[in-house]
Amino acid sequence: MMEGNDPARVPRTIEVELTEDQVDCCVPGDVITVCGVVKVAGTQTKTYKKGGQSLYVCYIDSNSLGNSKQGDTGKLELLQFSLKDIKAIQKIIMAPDVFGLIVKSICPSIYGNHLVKAGLALALFGGTQKVTSNNNKLSVRGDIHVLLVGDPGLGKSQLLKALCDIAPRGVYVCGSYSTTTGLTVTLLRDPGTGDFAIEAGALVLGDQGICCIDEFDKMKHEHPALLEAMEQQSVSIAKAGIVCNLPARTCVIAAANPVGGHYDKSRTVSENIKMSTALLSRFDLIFILLDRPDEQRDQLLSSHVISLHSKNINGKIDKGFKDDIMPDTNEDGDLLQRLLRVPEKPSVIPAALLRKYIGYAKKYCPSPTLSEEACHVIQEFYISLREKKSTQDYTPITTRQLESMIRLSESRARLELRDVVTKQDAEDVVQIMRQSLKEAFEDDIQCFDFRKSATMSKKKLQTAFISILTEKSKKSYTRDFSAAELRKIALDAKLNVPNFDEFLELLNFHNFLLKKGPQMYQLQTV
Repeated sequence: MMEGNDPARVPRTIEVELTEDQVDCCVPGDVITVCGVVKVAGTQTKTYKKGGQSLYVCYIDSNSLGNSKQGDTGKLELLQFSLKDIKAIQKIIMAPDVFGLIVKSICPSIYGNHLVKAGLALALFGGTQKVTSNNNKLSVRGDIHVLLVGDPGLGKSQLLKALCDIAPRGVYVCGSYSTTTGLTVTLLRDPGTGDFAIEAGALVLGDQGICCIDEFDKMKHEHPALLEAMEQQSVSIAKAGIVCNLPARTCVIAAANPVGGHYDKSRTVSENIKMSTALLSRFDLIFILLDRPDEQRDQLLSSHVISLHSKNINGKIDKGFKDDIMPDTNEDGDLLQRLLRVPEKPSVIPAALLRKYIGYAKKYCPSPTLSEEACHVIQEFYISLREKKSTQDYTPITTRQLESMIRLSESRARLELRDVVTKQDAEDVVQIMRQSLKEAFEDDIQCFDFRKSATMSKKKLQTAFISILTEKSKKSYTRDFSAAELRKIALDAKLNVPNFDEFLELLNFHNFLLKKGPQMYQLQTV
């Protein structure tokens, strides 16, 4: 009993008794409608002495049960559309720039970050879940995962909460107080029968919706639990004699703060937030939010915040905004310029209406198809990225980026209730993807360097240094080295290490060296 409740209240629960064909008609995480009679049952305590309890348990004797999923397709039916809703949705469609209107309606209190909001808007609508045509019938995920990484105080948590309010089905959790079982499933013993029962976690409750995870960097031990749910779209459990597989077709939108409080452009994304490469590769879009000093931007931002607190909200401030997170260029400034364009009568879509619009788009535009022009744009951009990778002998670009662009293109067409992905849709997705890649791989001198993705040069440097150190350890019969000895070994081997202290810290993080004390390290590979 969670849907539509006041978020400040504790979710209410009640037991339901199912009989005959009603048994096994739902799984944990489903939204059901129960029609029945409330009855009272005794606790059947064996003590009737003085001080004994006389309690009764209320339960529902179910007469009929309706699941919100549509038969074999498994699609959720959470929203009902009235004639007034249909007219309001038609009015949104008639807007000159539907995409820009929806982007401006996502958390209007957060100033700027138009391309970030554009990526989040595409994540709300999602792509198309497909099934392979061979005999195996393997499903290919259609949900879009987004990761927000940046300095504190840039509104990442507000964006996540706003998305949960907009989505037809949204779950918000904070990584500081979440566990592995809280994210997936947990087993509880039924006090009445003594049998084990399954309780759904956040990912299962967000099935066919979104799951916003804040403070993603604070839950390092729970990261492996997300690998299956983010790619296979399911959660498996084998415990206490129960073996089952629950659907978790949810869009994961996570926000994380970098280690040390501020993002270091000289490090990779995985090094900044201490995340494994396997989990990082499952995110379709990675946005880096940086707090860069800019006099014009700071002036406009302060004016926007003051207008919010003075209850004088209008769209005039956006007219002076010329610099988003990505500098405007002639090459990829088309989408940004359209998002920055302010109409004569600025307005935003209410959250309740936007929730209905998203549900309507998912229901009546289930599977947009790619046109030949859109396929050509996506393929050309993917091949250009692969060429840059091959010339530098690094491997950050895989087919996952290609699948991500296809999902984003389908979502871009669904956003405007179209069944065909146009060339303009693909170009908008290419610009958003280029922005995401540029933020993730750009260094301090604004160079687009793919080496930062997998840190291949650092990996080669680590491998060479550890192999030399292993041979020296075998000859000297010792595993302990001081920092000065390690530095001398690197100089004798003519290894070019720009920052040796950071290099030792990286070796310690990857468990090649164990720090035993001040300036003392122990080799772990012998």
